[in-house]
Amino acid sequence: NVPELDAIRNVALPKIIAARAKSAPRHLRIWSAGCSTGEEPYTLSMALLEEQKKHLKDWTFEILATDLNERSLAQAQLGHYGAYSTRNVPEYFKQKYFLSRDRELHVTSEVKAKVHFQQVNLSDATRMASMKNVHITLCCNVLIYFDSISKRKVISHFYNNLLPHGYLFLGHAESLYGVSEDFRLVHLPGCTAYLKSAEKTLALEKARPQ
Repeated sequence: NVPELDAIRNVALPKIIAARAKSAPRHLRIWSAGCSTGEEPYTLSMALLEEQKKHLKDWTFEILATDLNERSLAQAQLGHYGAYSTRNVPEYFKQKYFLSRDRELHVTSEVKAKVHFQQVNLSDATRMASMKNVHITLCCNVLIYFDSISKRKVISHFYNNLLPHGYLFLGHAESLYGVSEDFRLVHLPGCTAYLKSAEKTLALEKARPQ
């Protein structure tokens, strides 16, 4: 299993749902930033379809999948994968959410329907500002290619676009140390994440000039 996927299903989702129990609408938005050829958002879609039987029983959901590379996005939208690309996909998911054709696995239309692909440059402030009301953002192994100033700007957008109690997941070798103090580091089973706490959000809003 992928540690981040387990952490989302077993920890992040229940906490988000509990925090927003009295909020409407009950619609979950997850952002896969730097989605490459689509493996991450599709796997998330499969996991959340499973969660609609449990934690997300009364919820709808969508996954925003963005990347800068047009060729990667075109491949992602096809949803056709070989054995290497699906090596980390749980066997249960392979049986239920893929069709086997011409030695490839094709993602089912049910999974595809929940994923919305867009070309987004993480350095484009206007486009980044439009990615609103996100509960969970995943940006794994992307920020290592940014300089410190650009990294701070991207993280600031991630923070602003996340709802209170939202989570940011980065790659295993990535950290917000020296980049941002807005998030709170949280240790989850098998991985770490960054939490946008409601208390911190309220404090920042009060500190802004009126």
